[in-house]
Order: sequence, then C-alpha cells, then structure tokens
Amino acid sequence: MGLADALEALRSGRPVMIYDSSDREGEVDLVFHASQIDAGKIAMLRREAGGLICFATSDRVRSVLGLPFMNEFLEQHPLLGKLAVKRLGYGDPPAFTLWVNHVDSVTGIRDRDRALTARRLYDVVILAEKGEEAEARRIFYEEFTAPGHLPILASRGLENRHGHTELAVTLASLAGLPPAVVFAEMLVDGGVLSVEEAKRLSRERGIPLISGKEIVEHYMRIRGGTQGGVYGKDRRR
Repeated sequence: MGLADALEALRSGRPVMIYDSSDREGEVDLVFHASQIDAGKIAMLRREAGGLICFATSDRVRSVLGLPFMNEFLEQHPLLGKLAVKRLGYGDPPAFTLWVNHVDSVTGIRDRDRALTARRLYDVVILAEKGEEAEARRIFYEEFTAPGHLPILASRGLENRHGHTELAVTLASLAGLPPAVVFAEMLVDGGVLSVEEAKRLSRERGIPLISGKEIVEHYMRIRGGTQGGVYGKDRRR
C-alpha cells in the first residue's frame, strides 16, 4: 500500500501509519483525520498505539486562534526558559501549543471526553479555514479550558520541520481534507514499534503505512520543486 491508499484511508475515516525517518525520531504514528474522530477511535489510539494522543492543525489556524508555541512562550520566562531552549536528539523545536479540554468534558481524559474535545476543535478549524475567524476564536475561547488533556500541535511547515505533525497535516492536505488530525505514537514493550512490525500490521490489518520521505517527495513534486536536500538531517534544527 502506498500514498494513494493512505489518502483514501484518511478520507474514509480509517487509520494510517506514518513513519517519519531513521534520521529523526524513528517512530511510527497511528493517524486519523479529525473529521471522523469518535470515542472508539480514541480508544484505538490509546490501546493499539499507546503514545501521547494529540490534535494537530496548521500554523495558520494556530495564528487565527492566537496560540503560542509553548517553547517560545516559556523562553520568555527567566527560569522556565532554561527548560524550553533545550532540544531532544532529533533537534527540532517542538510543535506543542496549549493542552485543552472542552468545557462539557467530565474529567477530560476519558475517551468520550477527548473525542468531544477533538471534534469541537475540528469545528473551530473549519471555521478558521472558511475565513470565519472571529467565530472560530469565539468558540475556542468560550468552549475550551486549559490546561487540559489534549495537546494542540501546530505544523511549522515541511519547509522547516519534518515531524509527525507536519507530515500528518500535509497528508490531510494532500487528501483534500482540512488540516486537522489526531494521532499517537505506536509503542511496544517499553520502546517503539519497529518498521518491520508496522509493515506486518499493515499487511494483516490493511492499515496503510507511508514514510515521511514519500510525503515530502510528493509534496515537493506538487509544488514544482525538487526533493534534493529537503529531507533528512540537513533540515533539522
């Protein structure tokens, strides 16, 4: 299964697995498009992926909502900034903004709670994408509370970063869908799911597996650019 299968899976509400790169995290994430997220899919991410369940969108939506990148926000604090300037091994600045709950959640962590939060965030994304920015902001600031149990991640753009946030948001765009995805890292036995095991799952369960390299190369072809020098260690920062 390749890119076409991954795009169709997202459109159909089915999961996709994305492997970023051996030059980066070396992890496989399980990804759903947010338009069809529900408690069952949140439970699948929790049980069968096991990593941090996140909602990701575009930098434009982040800007419309006035969300800060958390590392940049913390860097302004004289003490907490010492934590924010550090980087993990792959070198990228993180994609995290705020962690939120919808106000109608019970505790925020339950599958139904996180599904509600993600679905309503999707509605906000749709409004922002349609140019109804004031309404998007109104709903966001009236209906959500922070800190919460669902982190909002924002793409920094494939030109700048090749994390799962950028890859998944770009894949949604390539599928003709709004920039809103829900995903989690696939973990096993205290470590990460190997690519070989991900390939086995892909064959047995019909879940498309696609690499970050495939997404970036297709994105660059559409933009009329060339792939050379765009993907890999030379783009980490």
